[in-house]
Amino acid sequence: MPETKLPKDFESQMLELLGHAEFEHFEKAINKSSRTSIRLNPAKCFTPYPLKAPIPWAKQGYFLEQRPTFTLDPAFHAGAYYVQEASSQFIEHILDSLQIPKGIYLDLAAAPGGKSTLLSSYLADEGMLLANEVIQTRAQVLKENIIKWGWGNTLVTNNDPEHFTPLEGFFDLVLVDAPCSGEGMFRKDMQAREEWSPDHVQFCAARQKRIMDQAGALVKAEGYLLYSTCTFNVQENEEMIRFLTSEFSYEPVRIPLEESWNIKETEVEADGKTYYGYRFLPHMVQGEGFFVSVLKRTAGANTQVPKRIKDFKHPYLKEVSKQDSKALDVELDFNGNGKYYLLKDSYFRMNKNWNLHFQKVSQHLNLKYFGVEIGKKQQNKWIPTHEWALSILPNNKFPSLDLPENQAIAYLRKNELKIADLPKGWVLITYHNLPLGWVKNIGNRVNNYYPKEWRIRI
Repeated sequence: MPETKLPKDFESQMLELLGHAEFEHFEKAINKSSRTSIRLNPAKCFTPYPLKAPIPWAKQGYFLEQRPTFTLDPAFHAGAYYVQEASSQFIEHILDSLQIPKGIYLDLAAAPGGKSTLLSSYLADEGMLLANEVIQTRAQVLKENIIKWGWGNTLVTNNDPEHFTPLEGFFDLVLVDAPCSGEGMFRKDMQAREEWSPDHVQFCAARQKRIMDQAGALVKAEGYLLYSTCTFNVQENEEMIRFLTSEFSYEPVRIPLEESWNIKETEVEADGKTYYGYRFLPHMVQGEGFFVSVLKRTAGANTQVPKRIKDFKHPYLKEVSKQDSKALDVELDFNGNGKYYLLKDSYFRMNKNWNLHFQKVSQHLNLKYFGVEIGKKQQNKWIPTHEWALSILPNNKFPSLDLPENQAIAYLRKNELKIADLPKGWVLITYHNLPLGWVKNIGNRVNNYYPKEWRIRI
């Protein structure tokens, strides 16, 4: 990567934070290329890349020797892994080391979906994740990545943080990966360097305070708040912990670290207590700039338990009865844990254990997606969705065809496929047994049902 001068005010800020000797190492590191890393999907684990260098704080994370063209890897489109920067995968270590109870989680600023897919894997079938994004175009990207990940335990919403006021004390965990000045991305993003200024840092800090003023109240008693940024400065990190603890009652949480990880623990004195933050610096770790702090809500804080709604009413969702939901699960060879809703005659399935939470959320937020969309049923025959294909739910009702790489890429380009002896009707296309989507053999031709907006264009 060509070396680009850092903004003078940024240099002064980092000199104050690190000191002269350490700043020299930092400056060299921030002008070097970063390593590419991925995180495997535990439900789909497959990648054509050699996984020789594990990320020490992430069980599913690996560095790659070089950056491949992910767009031309069918496993990428199948959701077998997520391309995620190594430092931010530290969230996995936080969840595992603290054994944070599974329940209902919120990722408040979730796009494009790296941390949401990580939370989804951790929750598995024992919890429900609400992944929210305020910007509509980014919410669409988030929805696509959640669908590819395929766990079916996630709601995607498109709301401003202030819309969450009716859900105060509702969540077991709230993750706020706050919009920030992006100093930690200076290696990868030259535009972030050009846009940086002390005024921009102050603007970001003010925006973060507005978000945290809402987010701090959403965590239930003894639940957890994770606050993170991809920036280095104290204003957007330590000062935000001081702000949060001046507004809400939280207890400090300390994360166990291995010395060899070279993660810098920082202490924040606030409210008569010592809180902890964890700063990732590019000259010390093989990852981008990152900061995270974990806090635990005090036992006396508000806890909101969703109540049963006698007659669930929604502008566009129709609830399927408990008996009919059970019958659908039997018909589709699912695990019997399903609760169904209809949207424009298409069936959506979610875990029945979280139905009351879902109904509460659906009354207040703008839903973009939830659970797994299964499809429409016509004359006892299913018209399956792409979402069902990519989910980890079984597809036992349909034949499948595993394609080699070149044909799989042709399918993902939405090209016409010529396949001999293909069964009539719907066929699930797979690559290394990873579902990619559907084709339909109508006799004289095979229709490719890969979503037009998702097709490979190179």
